[in-house]
Amino acid sequence: ILAQGAAISARACPLGDATRTHTHPPGRGSAPGSAGAMVNIPKTRNTYCRKCKKHQPHKVSQYKTGKKTGKAQGDRRYEKKQKGFGGQTKPVFHKKAKTTKKIVLKLECSKCKAKRMKPIKRTKHFELGTDSKKGKSEYGGKYR
Repeated sequence: ILAQGAAISARACPLGDATRTHTHPPGRGSAPGSAGAMVNIPKTRNTYCRKCKKHQPHKVSQYKTGKKTGKAQGDRRYEKKQKGFGGQTKPVFHKKAKTTKKIVLKLECSKCKAKRMKPIKRTKHFELGTDSKKGKSEYGGKYR
C-alpha cells in the first residue's frame, strides 16, 4: 500500500520526483521584453533596395491600413444578408486574444522612391526616431 502511494505522488509532477522542489520553465508569452519594452526606430535606415539593387538610405514610417470602401465582395454579401427582418445573421466575434499588433514599417528608398513593408515584433509602445524622455528633466540633472 505504501509503495502505491509513493508511485502516485511521484506521478503528480510530469518533470520527475514530487519530493524535490523545482520550478517549471516559463510559458511562451512570459519571456522578458516580449511585448512590454519600448521600441524606438530611427526615421532613416540604410538598407537594401530591390529596385536599385544596392544599399540606399530609406525613409521609415509606420504602415497604416487604408479606409474600407465597403465595396468588397464580402461586404456586399453581408449587407445583402443583413437587409430586412431577422436580426443579426452572422456571428459577431468577441473572443479577442491578442493585446498587441505586429508593427509594420514602410521603407521608402530616397533615390528611386520604391516602397516595401517590413514587419517587426509585437509591442505595446512604439516610437519613430524620438528621444526617450525617461528620467530626464528640462534642467538636466536627475534629481534637480
